[in-house]
Amino acid sequence: MRHASPVITRRVSCRLCRRSATRVTSRRNNVMKKHKTILRILLCFLWLFVAQTNYSQFKHDNKNHARLPCLLCHRRENNSAQPTLPGKASHAPCTGCHAQQFANPASEICTICHTDAQSGKVKAFPPLRSFDARFDHAKHRDAACATCHRRNRGGVGLSIPARVNAHVTCFSCHTPGAKANGRDISSCSTCHQLGRFVRTSERAAAYRVGFSHASHDASEKLACAACHSVRGRGVSSPLPLNHHAPARASSCATCHNGQRTFGGDDFSVCKRCHKGSANLRVLGQLVAIPAHKPGKSANP
Repeated sequence: MRHASPVITRRVSCRLCRRSATRVTSRRNNVMKKHKTILRILLCFLWLFVAQTNYSQFKHDNKNHARLPCLLCHRRENNSAQPTLPGKASHAPCTGCHAQQFANPASEICTICHTDAQSGKVKAFPPLRSFDARFDHAKHRDAACATCHRRNRGGVGLSIPARVNAHVTCFSCHTPGAKANGRDISSCSTCHQLGRFVRTSERAAAYRVGFSHASHDASEKLACAACHSVRGRGVSSPLPLNHHAPARASSCATCHNGQRTFGGDDFSVCKRCHKGSANLRVLGQLVAIPAHKPGKSANP
C-alpha cells in the first residue's frame, strides 16, 4: 500500500487553510460593509427624526400642520385687522398634539411665541413670508374699484391694499363667519396660500410716460371701466407705449384720437403727455423727447 508524501500532504493542507482563511476574511468584510450600510441608514433616520422634532420653529408646510383648518388656530373673535397668535386659552389648540412639550416650562416650543416664557411676554405677529396673497377680480365685480384702490403718489397712481391695511379693506366684507354661496369666506385660506409672497407693483409703465389718474377721473366724466376690464382673475390695462394698439386691445390713442380728445395726428400736443425726458414710440423705435427750456426749440 502506497502512502502520500508528507510534503504533498502539507502543501494540500496549506492551500485548504489559505482558501478557508480567504473565505472567512471575505465574509467578514461583507458583514462589515452591511453593518456600515445599516448604520448609515439608521443615522439618516435619526437625523430626519431630530430635524422633524425641532420644536423651536413652527412651519405651516409641515404635513401635520398643513392638513389642519386655518380657523382652528387663527380664530377671529372680532373683526380686528391685526391677526393674533393662538394659545390664549391654556395653549389650546396646540396642546391637543403637543401636551408633552407644554408640560415642560423650559421646552424650546415656548420660544415660538414667547420672548420670555417665564414672564409670558409674547412676540409680535410675524410678517407675511411663507404665504402668498391671491385676489380674484372676477369674484368682486360688484365692489366698486374705489373700495380697494385709492389715489397715491399725488394722484398719479392708485394704491394696492397690503399688509394690515389689506385686512382693514377686506374685512369690511370678510367679517367673522361671513359666507358667500354657502362657503365660509372669513378664513385665512380664502386669500392666502402657501408660497413666497410677491408684492404687486404700483409703478405701472404708463406712469413713466406722463399718465396720471388724477387727470382721468370723474372730473373728465371717466370711470375705471373706460380703460380697464376684468379678464379672468386680473384686470386689463391699456398699452401706454403704443399709440395704435393691436386688435382687441386699447391704448392711449383709443381716446386720444383727435376726436374724442386731443391727440391723433396733431403732433403739436405731444408734450401734453410726454414731459421732460419721457420716451415716445415713433415708427417702432423709442426716441427721447428732451425737456423744453425757455428760449430754445422744443424739437429734438
